[in-house]
Amino acid sequence: MSKVGCSSTSTQQFEGEAPSSVAQKMWEMSNAVEVVSSVDEIYRYDKKQQQDILVAKPWEKDPHFFKDIKISALALLKMVMHARSGGTLEVMGLILGKVDGNTMFVMDSFALPVEGTETRVNAQAQAYEYMSSYIEAAKLGYKPANEEPSEYQTIPLNKIEDFGVHCKQYYSLEVSYFKSALDRRLLDSLWNKYWVNTLSSSSLLTNADYTTGQIFDLSEKLEQSEAAIGRCGCIVTGEKRTEDKLLKATKDSCKTTIEIIHGLMAQMVKDRLFNSVTPSNRIQ
Repeated sequence: MSKVGCSSTSTQQFEGEAPSSVAQKMWEMSNAVEVVSSVDEIYRYDKKQQQDILVAKPWEKDPHFFKDIKISALALLKMVMHARSGGTLEVMGLILGKVDGNTMFVMDSFALPVEGTETRVNAQAQAYEYMSSYIEAAKLGYKPANEEPSEYQTIPLNKIEDFGVHCKQYYSLEVSYFKSALDRRLLDSLWNKYWVNTLSSSSLLTNADYTTGQIFDLSEKLEQSEAAIGRCGCIVTGEKRTEDKLLKATKDSCKTTIEIIHGLMAQMVKDRLFNSVTPSNRIQ
């Protein structure tokens, strides 16, 4: 969620800039988007290296082989827009990228034309055809260097129940976001269309259902922990599971509280930027 502060220094940095630029920078700050120093660092493709990784398959020997995932700001924005367009229904899409060591890189993402219901998303033949066409189109015009042209994550209780016997096979990755010079024009193009909605909306209102669901899920986890403690009267040394659940519930409560505080801080920043009139402005 947003990490924007409400200090006078932060607001002064945005003064004199276009509203669309302000909205984009606030979004980048809230998601801690890093600017990569060199495009070649991430977008250079080493065919031999990728083939060696696919042949070795180190993730089969170590289930926790991958440690980090870096997502392009463009891919992040497209995923968020797609998810929001689905409303309360589940959506389906694919991500494109590569693997480098213990890190996954997500360069792009795209939505699939699928039918969504209240319980599931059904992919039909049309979705598979679109998937194939999109991936092939993404390769057009690509020419590798010196080569010939060629063709902790918070998990709700209901999701834990869905995972079932496979729940122990899931683990969270360290997520970070990056932006390159190649993304800048695409982001500017997207923002010119949606910046008004960004500034006029409030995360406290748009995420009201999400926040309510987090609080409701947190209360269920606390009730389960309380019931577990009540059965034994206390948390004995051997009962690590109950203690771990309480620790996770504490982290979830902190996360929810921080998100709400960040929403309030973002509102204060926007109020300072657009509603506060200084004496010097009145004279002008």
